[in-house]
Amino acid sequence: MNRKMFALIGGIGCVVVIVLLAAVAISLVWIPMQAQRAVTQATLPAPTLIPGLGATEQAVPTFTPAPPNLTPLPASAAPGSPGIAPGSLEALYRQVNPGVVSVQVFITSGGTTGQGAGSGFILDEEGHIVTNDHVVANAQRVTVIFYNGIEAEATIVGTDADSDLAVIRVGALAEGAHPLPLGDSDQVQVGDWAVAIGNPFSLGGSMSLGIVSAVGRSIPSGVAGFAIPQAIQTDAAINPGNSGGPLLGLRGEVIGVNAQIATGGSQANAGVGFAIPVNLVRRVVPVLIESGTYEWPWLGVEGTSVDLVIQQANDLPVQQGAYINTVVAGSPAESAGLHGSTGTRQVGAFNVPVGGDVVVEADGKAIANFDDLLTAISAKDPGQTLALTILRNGQRLQVSADLTPRPSNASP
Repeated sequence: MNRKMFALIGGIGCVVVIVLLAAVAISLVWIPMQAQRAVTQATLPAPTLIPGLGATEQAVPTFTPAPPNLTPLPASAAPGSPGIAPGSLEALYRQVNPGVVSVQVFITSGGTTGQGAGSGFILDEEGHIVTNDHVVANAQRVTVIFYNGIEAEATIVGTDADSDLAVIRVGALAEGAHPLPLGDSDQVQVGDWAVAIGNPFSLGGSMSLGIVSAVGRSIPSGVAGFAIPQAIQTDAAINPGNSGGPLLGLRGEVIGVNAQIATGGSQANAGVGFAIPVNLVRRVVPVLIESGTYEWPWLGVEGTSVDLVIQQANDLPVQQGAYINTVVAGSPAESAGLHGSTGTRQVGAFNVPVGGDVVVEADGKAIANFDDLLTAISAKDPGQTLALTILRNGQRLQVSADLTPRPSNASP
């Protein structure tokens, strides 16, 4: 009996020891994954560059295609091009990896130097490289590491926080490194295969495979409530350090720039990642190369999509449109005569805004929700006119707004 009891106690002790060892091992792996980009000692592990994101994205329509004179689609990525056969992932990696780089940034503040890591991809033979704005923001020094380990110092050519895109440049490409062809994100569909290559957790040259799990997402840009439209959602593993790297189709064409992950509270991949659509890259990046900045158009309204309670409180005929809650003083919206809410009405347990205009069309195209309106605004240039059809007090009216450049920290 005593021997059995001794054996039982010994077995329990072994289990406890194993559990404790496992907990220590998990903590050693988990803690670095929680690190945020901050000013820390340069000897610390490379911190997180991909921000966390709450899973509250709303679908938006396809972004307006780039003008044909901006970075034309390379023939190698044109629709119908044979490219690389699906399933030939080894060949895809060999072809694409030389066009992907790891990006190291160094930030000094208060006498302390911090280091961060991201990714990027080569745009042209002149040494331009596309990455995320949040990767290089506030960096005093940027270093690029090519696929073969060769390092080169890079200069920041242009940044745009609103689209979270940036362009850096090296003096010369490493031997064998080459630009990647740009695809057409308008052609991307749910269920398409998607490949991410980048520098997750500073493990350069890492490749992951998944599918396009959604298109037309709206993700926060991190700038005063503005959103990036038509983002691509994927379950290909994207982790801290993948920011700025390419999301690719199986023919090796770039379909997006990996930017954010929805983590549910952690900083590790949870199967929901987001990439900035490559057609937005086509539109913004050539301007960043030319002038260093990009000017977005501004209307100056705040609001929400017409849902059931908005419809009921405002006696709207349909559950569709962009409800305007606030018109910013001095904005193009105010000059155009748009109206915001005049009060609230109780609907069940909710105090619902009433009296605001409802935008139902923009430039003749139906507006189903507020994201549609933001997309219509983003498709224009400052100085252009946006023709709006609105509902006001049961009447259908036509309003024209002359868009101006987007002020810093302004509302949409």
